[in-house]
Amino acid sequence: MTSGETVRAEIIVSGRVQGVGFRRFARNAAERFGVDCNPINLRNGSVLVLAEGRREALELLITELRKGPTFAHVEDVDATFKEALGNVYDLS
Repeated sequence: MTSGETVRAEIIVSGRVQGVGFRRFARNAAERFGVDCNPINLRNGSVLVLAEGRREALELLITELRKGPTFAHVEDVDATFKEALGNVYDLS
């Protein structure tokens, strides 16, 4: 993967990240960095953030997700990079 090409990141954020505006925070951060983003609450209390964009922009997004919104408490962020699918709503 070259630095300018679009890639997909599957990011699991755990901690107190549901019910604190985390998904909106993720969407707003993604928009600032020019990244397409689909944050999804998981049953275990974590949030899955599917995002596609330039690798550098995704790294910036991950840095923001580690901070989280005011009332969140992020304990861990685990990101896996893959080939972009062109649709962050595709859960394949």
